[in-house]
Amino acid sequence: MKELKNIYLVRHCEAEGQSAEAQLTERGNHQALDLSAFFHSIQVDRIISSPYKRARQSIEPLALCLNLEIENDHRLTERVLSSENLPNWFEKLKATFTDMDLTFEGGESSRAAMKRIVAVTEEVFQSDAINTVIVTHGNIMSLLLKHYQKDVGFTDWCNLSNPDVFLLKYEKHKIICARIWGKDGE
Repeated sequence: MKELKNIYLVRHCEAEGQSAEAQLTERGNHQALDLSAFFHSIQVDRIISSPYKRARQSIEPLALCLNLEIENDHRLTERVLSSENLPNWFEKLKATFTDMDLTFEGGESSRAAMKRIVAVTEEVFQSDAINTVIVTHGNIMSLLLKHYQKDVGFTDWCNLSNPDVFLLKYEKHKIICARIWGKDGE
């Protein structure tokens, strides 16, 4: 593995809803253009996205500008907390940050969701690409950050913005995570 690799982990822009087909809002479309401008000075080698419409639309302006194909990866889709309608979903989600194996009806545990997104990042770190953009969703993004920084928790998920960008930097055999654009970095 090369000594220096970067993954730019992007949470999608503002969307109309949570379904796989939910599109960006008008504001979200403007954010996607801002996101493209943010990456303008970065040599991006590869773009990988959740196949959800809001994720792809968030990165399409950059892909068009750089003439890069957006690779779909289903492992980047948002975690399903439950197939049931949970009126107290917020408290249920909070509990899954403490108990990583907690699973609700038809849902996925935090550990299982973390495992699939970590697999994507490990494959990217093993690839030839130096700078890769990965576009995903808030809950699974926070679980990836938790994998690399054990103190990341529910409050950190609450503090994510749409969009948000974190840099995962592989350097000297370790991975460093930092928010570089979003609520605190915009």
